[in-house]
Amino acid sequence: MKQQYDYIITGAGCAGMSLLMRMMSDDFFLDKSILVIDAAEKNQPDRTWCFWEKQPDIFEPIVHHRWKSLDFFSPTYAGELSIAPYEYKMIQGLQFYTYVQEAAKKHSNIEWLNAAVVSIEIDAATELASVVLADRTIYATKVFNSILFNEIKPAANEYLLLQHFKGWVIKTDTASFDKDRAVFMDFRVNQQYGTTFMYVLPTSANTALVEYTLFTESLLPKDEYDHALKAYISNELKLSSYTVEHEEFGIIPMTNAQLPKSTQSIVFIGIAGGQAKASSGYAFKFIQKRTAAIIDALKAGKPISLKNNFSAAKAQLYDSTLLHVLHHKKMGGAEIFAAIFKHNKAADVLSFLDNESSLFTDLKIMRSVPTGVFLPAAMAELKLRM
Repeated sequence: MKQQYDYIITGAGCAGMSLLMRMMSDDFFLDKSILVIDAAEKNQPDRTWCFWEKQPDIFEPIVHHRWKSLDFFSPTYAGELSIAPYEYKMIQGLQFYTYVQEAAKKHSNIEWLNAAVVSIEIDAATELASVVLADRTIYATKVFNSILFNEIKPAANEYLLLQHFKGWVIKTDTASFDKDRAVFMDFRVNQQYGTTFMYVLPTSANTALVEYTLFTESLLPKDEYDHALKAYISNELKLSSYTVEHEEFGIIPMTNAQLPKSTQSIVFIGIAGGQAKASSGYAFKFIQKRTAAIIDALKAGKPISLKNNFSAAKAQLYDSTLLHVLHHKKMGGAEIFAAIFKHNKAADVLSFLDNESSLFTDLKIMRSVPTGVFLPAAMAELKLRM
């Protein structure tokens, strides 16, 4: 007899666990059999998510810290970013995993399986989605998958940059930080590799996450990240005595390349589903929007939307235009973000980065950057789509 579930979630990262949490928060799914599969046990503090939002969402109980005031630094512009009505929030990975896993223990209809997924297919005989493991195949009416099985390979006229970052949680013996102010972007670091900046996210007077972030086509030698962090902490934060309490490293693809196509039986979510914004790498908020939309569709008995609407198509054009500019080195990211934040309200920029801005705001932001650089890039990308 086939082992079969209503829903299988493959990959228990941000997207998979966000979808599961939303299912557990709605009585509609109480009688649905759900299986979560991941090769790891998710019991390590492997990452931190930061995002901005106006209204609390389902993970509000585990927000570790929040800021209402952000600073921006670059060689050409520096300023305080007043982000109201947004708050900038931090969620720690291990607390996120634990929160969802503890909630799942209260639901007898949810099972967990630690196993590596070999592939996900459609069973020709039953049209069920099938999850192939090393020792068996498990079936479901729908599979929600966040695993990227194949390397992203951009076609001609497509781009792939990597957002890669290394972060240190540092602790000082004396009060060194303002826990109510975070550094959103600091471009006062060497730009030799491409778009490069620092985050400084204080959670107390003597503790902060300092993160070195780059948008480039390839990774750096491992010791380069440490060297950059040490130099920044010394030169900009003016700290000579501190301890590193935790390290994290991550890679997020920033691409307009074609990702795997979802169907009504196999739905790609998370980075595999295109929820990492191509021009910035931001993913947490887009994952929340996508998983909420999936829940709404399942409850309504409607097909899950697989097509882009006008707003999504507009955002993809904007993203591709910025990737075009960065890939062809028409203008550096430090100059681009400095121009945008200098000439626009920070809240408008955040709504633009969230794909929620009005066309009027879009035009205002686009006028902030050199027309001679961005208009030809936009026309080239638009031509490709037509």
